[in-house]
Amino acid sequence: MLETAGKSLDPKDWTAFRAQAHRMLDDMLDYTEGLNSNPVWQPMPAELQTTLRQPLAEKTLADAHADFMQKILPYAVGNPHPRFMGWVHGGGTPVGMVAEMLAAGLNANLGGRNQAPVEIERQVMRWVRDLFGFPETASGLFVTGTSMANLIGCLCARTNVLSAEVRQNGLRNAPELTAYTSNTAHISVGQALDISGIGTAALRKISVNKNYEMDVEALEQAIISDKHAGKTPFLVVATVGSVDVGAIDDLQKIAALCEREKIWFHIDGAFGALAMLAPELAPRLGGIERADSIAFDFHKWGQVPYDAGFILVRDGDIHQQTFASPAAYLQRHERGLSDNSPWACDLGLDLSRGFRALKTWFTLSVYGEEKLGQVIAHTCELAQYLKQQIEITPELELLAPVALNIVCFRYCCDEANRVNTELVITLQESGIAAPSSTTLNGHVAIRAAIVNHRTTKNDIDILLAAVLKFGNTLTSSKP
Repeated sequence: MLETAGKSLDPKDWTAFRAQAHRMLDDMLDYTEGLNSNPVWQPMPAELQTTLRQPLAEKTLADAHADFMQKILPYAVGNPHPRFMGWVHGGGTPVGMVAEMLAAGLNANLGGRNQAPVEIERQVMRWVRDLFGFPETASGLFVTGTSMANLIGCLCARTNVLSAEVRQNGLRNAPELTAYTSNTAHISVGQALDISGIGTAALRKISVNKNYEMDVEALEQAIISDKHAGKTPFLVVATVGSVDVGAIDDLQKIAALCEREKIWFHIDGAFGALAMLAPELAPRLGGIERADSIAFDFHKWGQVPYDAGFILVRDGDIHQQTFASPAAYLQRHERGLSDNSPWACDLGLDLSRGFRALKTWFTLSVYGEEKLGQVIAHTCELAQYLKQQIEITPELELLAPVALNIVCFRYCCDEANRVNTELVITLQESGIAAPSSTTLNGHVAIRAAIVNHRTTKNDIDILLAAVLKFGNTLTSSKP
């Protein structure tokens, strides 16, 4: 028998390793507990960037941990911080962090097979299915994020109109397909058309109204026009929580139109779909239960650590027809490890998949729907508070309606676009707060996306005070 001792990567000294592991966990808990005492973000020093580009060098676990604490942790993007308001990034939780540790220790591959982790993912799918009012025939899958989920929704829509034969025959003899979304939709909608082989030229970008919601009459006219031109409309993508301002499209009207025209109705609800957890917000999503597929992220408003995207499909058969690929090494049996079909690889692009479901299962189980819903509603209340403060501050101007938790405004001055662009960067570099920027009707806006469960009114006040301070400094010192 060959001697294998010493070949394992497990610790030789478990006691020492255990002590080091506890120090690493404690450091992350200390970091999370003390977030308010740290800057939201700070740029990496040039010398650190040079250090991080060095060739691989072997080191001890303790040395690697020290490098992490000194060179990585202080220079992350900062989204756990209560005053990170740039883009829609969730803050994560200590519960999610330790759940991720458990998942890493288990090291389960959730591509399929007969195992409890698969059942946990299915249990979360059933919770989601019930939340959105989908039938028992629905199926769902954890993915990296809504960009991937939008692609899966697009591919299911393609199967729905062309049948599963499109997977073998491609689009060579297919009718000319057209898809529709608003002109403020996320870029991943166009990418889905690109990657699916249909092409971005097939995507019709529909105008929005004054509230940045898709104009349903314009959508209907575009569909009629394309049908008269001999094209085949196959997909409409509505948005729940648009990227710029958080707008919600009229789901009931779009659902009725799609049902009448027999078009697949997909919803990009990246962060907004989980408003269903908040009773005071859920009525605004009326019609979401009529969708054919919904894409959303648990790692945004759900506060699950990255990444934890999800796709929910009403017709589980179409979902499976879109992805299932028989192979000898993936054959199924009624007993043993090869039992428990359908597998996740029958419903998506990945065969090797991490246990994303566990941190989500822990988050939902420990905090519950009610508490998570309260967090979501509170971020919207804070957005309304920020809106009110802007409206009573002469130096500031609101640039868009506040539909959910995103507030777009600007500092009023000459050369406002230049000043507000610089103002956002100055805020970020100060470490005080980190909003992002966007452009609305030609105006550069300071965009505050309030997503983090840790954010309070005091954080909003700190943001506003910094905006006024830096805005005054920039306008006073301009050339």
